[in-house]
Amino acid sequence: MTKNSAVRNEENRDQDQETILQVNGLKTYFPVKAGFFGKTVAHVKAVDGVSFAIKKGETFGLVGESGCGKSTTGRTILRFLKPYEGNILFDNKDITELKGKSLREIRKDVQMVFQDPYASLNPMQMVGDIIAEPLKNYNKNKPKTELQTEVMDLLTKVGLPTDAYYKYAHEFSGGQRQRIGIARALALKPKLIIADEPVSALDVSVQSQVLNLLKQLQAEFNLTFLFIAHDLSVVKHMSDQIGVMYLGNLVEIANKEGMYTTPLHPYTQALISAIPEPDPRKKKRRIILEGDVPSPINPPAGCPFHPRCPFAKTECKEIKPVLKEVKPLHKVACHLY
Repeated sequence: MTKNSAVRNEENRDQDQETILQVNGLKTYFPVKAGFFGKTVAHVKAVDGVSFAIKKGETFGLVGESGCGKSTTGRTILRFLKPYEGNILFDNKDITELKGKSLREIRKDVQMVFQDPYASLNPMQMVGDIIAEPLKNYNKNKPKTELQTEVMDLLTKVGLPTDAYYKYAHEFSGGQRQRIGIARALALKPKLIIADEPVSALDVSVQSQVLNLLKQLQAEFNLTFLFIAHDLSVVKHMSDQIGVMYLGNLVEIANKEGMYTTPLHPYTQALISAIPEPDPRKKKRRIILEGDVPSPINPPAGCPFHPRCPFAKTECKEIKPVLKEVKPLHKVACHLY
């Protein structure tokens, strides 16, 4: 198969698959208050106009440095945070302004695996009760024996013994606790799981086990993932499409082959150059970025990356670039293209 036909096949597959999540111009701002009356004097622009789409059954990896707005994006999609602007379409429904019962119904289909497996599990509950809690919330009349059977089945699915049902979270290792969190997220048979740095708090030896478990469960349950991480090697292993964030903005979106073989944005190029090369005989040019990430309270005019970009032009300092497709299945927000 030629390279061009492979691209055409991927484009056709992309058109055939149904979009499950569409994020358009999403902004999440936090007010900065000052003075005796708590007047809002500025905003922390944590997410500043993000747009992307995820197809059913795929994994969209969201990557970037700490503080770039990845987790805030995930929490806003789940509506833990209220969007300042933009809209969120889930399964062809606009969930941006949903409240109360309507929002509660949507959350059956969108679940989250949290970063910290130690803080995200209630230490006062047995593991069986932790996993059964969402089932009880949405199925109040379900018999206890049926709930117990479902929880036991979930424990087996995530690779834990059924006697874990009667134990407490502190009796398990970090990797096992994250498996409990995954089982809880699966309990309601969601369509979309937002995995927020799910392995960053785990030992390296355990990370691959949890990642392989997620891929196995995705195939078994036809899950769609928004996978948030700062480790580019992990994102490459997990993702079909990858979005790179910088200072609350998406600067590049591509499939994983395009992102890692021909990164276009200078920031993406610097990130990928920092990935360790497993073969010490291969030499790799490391791109060192100068300066610090600007404050999200007062981001720079124009391109948010221009103060650190070695290729910045006058245009970059004055006009914010839009995210546009410059190659098949490859978008970039940069005036160089």
